[in-house]
Parts: sequence; C-alpha cells; structure tokens
Amino acid sequence: MVVKKEKKIKKTASVKKEKEKAKYIETIGRRKEAAARVRLSKETPGIVINDKTLEQYFPLLSMQNKVLCPFKETNIENKFFISIKVKGGGMTGQAEAIRLGISRCLAQINEKIKPLLREKGLLTRDSRVVERKKYGLRKARKSKQWSKR
Repeated sequence: MVVKKEKKIKKTASVKKEKEKAKYIETIGRRKEAAARVRLSKETPGIVINDKTLEQYFPLLSMQNKVLCPFKETNIENKFFISIKVKGGGMTGQAEAIRLGISRCLAQINEKIKPLLREKGLLTRDSRVVERKKYGLRKARKSKQWSKR
C-alpha cells in the first residue's frame, strides 16, 4: 500500500509541473451563435485564430479592429500570444465573441484594467439574438400584405 501512495504523489507532482509549464489564461466569449475559447500566454507575441493569422481569418479591417479593441483601449499591444478557437455564427458574431474573450483575459491579468474595460462596455456580454419566426408570418414580425378587397 505504501508503494501506491508514492505513485500518487509522483503523479500529482508531474501534474503540477505540467501546469507550471502551461501558464496561460483561458476564457470564453459568446455573441449570437458564436463561441470563442481564448488562451492568452506570455510567449512570443501574436494572434492565431483557428490555426490562421488574424489577417487571414478576418480580411476586413473593421473586423480586425473589433478583435484588437481591448488592446487599444488599455494601451497593451504586442505583449501576449493569443490562441483562439471560435465556431458558430457569422463574421461579426465571431469577432465580437473574440473581443469579449480577450477582454475577460485582460481583466484577469490586471484588476486595474477592469474598470476601464467595464466603462467601455467590453466586459458585458451582448445577449441579443435573432428572434424566432412565428407561424402565419413571413419572418419574425413581417406579415403578408393586407388587401382591402
């Protein structure tokens, strides 16, 4: 029985070493149907979204600005390596989900940044989603054209 206890101790020590090696902060950002897992670490600076660079994944400059908004607001740029896995939704939803995830990471790193991000509305999840279609209507609220005769 003593041998089993020693093995458990060795396993927990190896798990602790692995956690120390992988120093990153992971958060989740959501918007509409999009969900983004954001990992922020202090490696070589860069942004990788679904194994592509930021410019490859979001060719539009407006989408790139949405993703980089938390860094511009806090004046922290090119200091972190950000790995992002995002799925669901469209381009706008994914960009805003990533923005929320990055904002949450920065808030965990430095508590002094949190009020600034909160003031700009970057820590609030935008809960608006598409309204469902109702029966008897063409869309959620659009009805058929009314005719007098």
